[in-house]
Amino acid sequence: MNLFLELRRHGKLAEKRHPMYEKNRFAKFWMYAMAVFWAGYLIFIGTMFASAFEGEAVEPYHILNAGLVFILALDFVMRFPFQKTPTQEVKPYLLLPVRRNRLIDFLLIRSGLNGFNLVWLFLFIPFALLTVTKFYGLTGVLAYCAGIWLLMLLNNYWFLLCRTLLSDRIWWVFLPILVYSGIAAALLIPDDSPVFDWSVTLGDAYITGNPLAFLGTLLAVAAMWYTDSRVIRRFIYNELNKVEDSTVKVKKISNYQFLDRFGLTGEYIRLELKLMLRNKMCRKSLISIACVVALLSTVIGFTDTYGEMGSNFFVLYNYVIFALLFLSTLMSYEGNYMDGLMSRRESIYALLRAKYSLYAVGLLIPFITMLPGVIKGNISLMQSLSWMMFTAGPVYFCFFLICPYNNRTIDLNAKMTSRQNTGTGLQNVISIAAFGLPFAIYYSLMAFMEEETVRWTLCAIGLGFILTSKHWIKLVYTQLMKRRYRNMEGFRDSRQK
Repeated sequence: MNLFLELRRHGKLAEKRHPMYEKNRFAKFWMYAMAVFWAGYLIFIGTMFASAFEGEAVEPYHILNAGLVFILALDFVMRFPFQKTPTQEVKPYLLLPVRRNRLIDFLLIRSGLNGFNLVWLFLFIPFALLTVTKFYGLTGVLAYCAGIWLLMLLNNYWFLLCRTLLSDRIWWVFLPILVYSGIAAALLIPDDSPVFDWSVTLGDAYITGNPLAFLGTLLAVAAMWYTDSRVIRRFIYNELNKVEDSTVKVKKISNYQFLDRFGLTGEYIRLELKLMLRNKMCRKSLISIACVVALLSTVIGFTDTYGEMGSNFFVLYNYVIFALLFLSTLMSYEGNYMDGLMSRRESIYALLRAKYSLYAVGLLIPFITMLPGVIKGNISLMQSLSWMMFTAGPVYFCFFLICPYNNRTIDLNAKMTSRQNTGTGLQNVISIAAFGLPFAIYYSLMAFMEEETVRWTLCAIGLGFILTSKHWIKLVYTQLMKRRYRNMEGFRDSRQK
C-alpha cells in the first residue's frame, strides 16, 4: 500500500516538475473547462434519455441497457487521446530496489482507479435516478452504477492491452477492428440479435444486485488485468534489454544520391528521410499517416454520401495529417542530437528549409491517391488542388510558428517506455487552427464570391506563402536562435536517461 501511495504522489510531482509545466497551464485550463462542459452535457443527455424513452413499450433502462455495447465502443475510442499506458512510467524506477512485476501491478491498479473510468456515470446517475428508482429505489441506482463502473474498468484494461500491442506493432490495430466488427455483425445481421438480449439481461442483473453478474464481471476484469500485466512485462523486458536489436539486419543502405544537387538543403532532406524510415517512433507515425491517407482516399474515391462540407473536411484532413503528426512536434525529434546541430553555423536554417521542402512535396501523395475521386466526380480537381496549395502555404506556416517554442525531446526508438507526448497550449491552438482557419476563410469568401473564384483565391494565397517560404522560414530561424539556450536546456532535461 505504501508503494501505491508513493507512486500516486510521484505522478502528481512529475506533472509539476515537467519542463513543459508552465506552458501546459493554458492547455490545462481549457481541459478543465471542457471537462466541466462534457460533464454537464452528459448529465443533460442522461436526463433527456429518461424522458425520451418514457413512452415506449418497455422501461427506459431496458432501452439504454440494450445499447451498452455502443457506449463501451465509444468509451474505447475516447481513451486514445487522453489515456497513457503504464509502460511509459516504469523506466524511472528500474534502478531502484523495487520489483518490476510489483511495480507494473501497482501501476495497473492506479490506472483502474483513474477518474476517467467514472466519466460515464455523469450520464447513468441522472438517468437511473429518474427511471430505476421507480421500482428499485436508491439501492437499485447504487447497484446499477457499480455495475456500470465495473464495465468501464473492464474496458479500461481492454484499452490498455490494445494500446500496448499497438505501440509495439501498428498492425495490432486490426485486433480492435476485428473485435468491434464482429460485435457489429452480431448486432445488425440477425433479425433478432442475442447480443441485445444479453446486454439487457446484464443491465437488469446489475440493477437487482445479482451476485453472479457482479462476480462474472469481476472475474473478467481480473483476467484482463492479468493479461495486461503479462503482456506489459514482456514488452518492457524486450525493449529495455534490446532483445529485438540482435535480429535486425540492414539489407540495403540508400544514400539518396539524387539529393546531392540540392547542396546543404539536400543533405538535410537526406537526414530527414533517414530519420523517418530508420527510427521506430518516426516510422510508426509514417505508417499511421499512410493508413489514414489510404482510408480517407478510399472514402473520397468510392463514396459520395458525405455532402459538400464533408468532402471539404476529408480532403483537407488528408493533407493536414502530415503537419499534425510531424510539424506539430517540429525539432522535438532533433532534440536527441540538438547539440551537434547547433555546432554548425546556419545548419538549423538549412534543416528547416529541408523539412518544409520535403513535407510540401509529400502533399503530392494524398493528391495522387485522391485522383480516383476526381475521376469519379466525387470531388473536383480544383477542390483538391486548392486545399493542397493552402495546406502547403498558410497551414504549414502556422505549424512552423511552433518551432521556436518546442523544447521537449521525443525519443526516437522507445515505444513502450517513452514519456507521454503532451502538447503545449500553443500546439493545441495551432492544431485546432489548422482546421478552423481554412474553413473560416473558405466560407467567408463563399459569401462574396463564386466557388470557382474561391478555389483560385485559395490557390493564390497558398502560392504566395510557398514563394515567400524562404523569408518566413528565416524569421522562424531567427526567433529560434534567440531562444536556443533555453531550448537546449529543455531538450537535455527531457531526454530519456
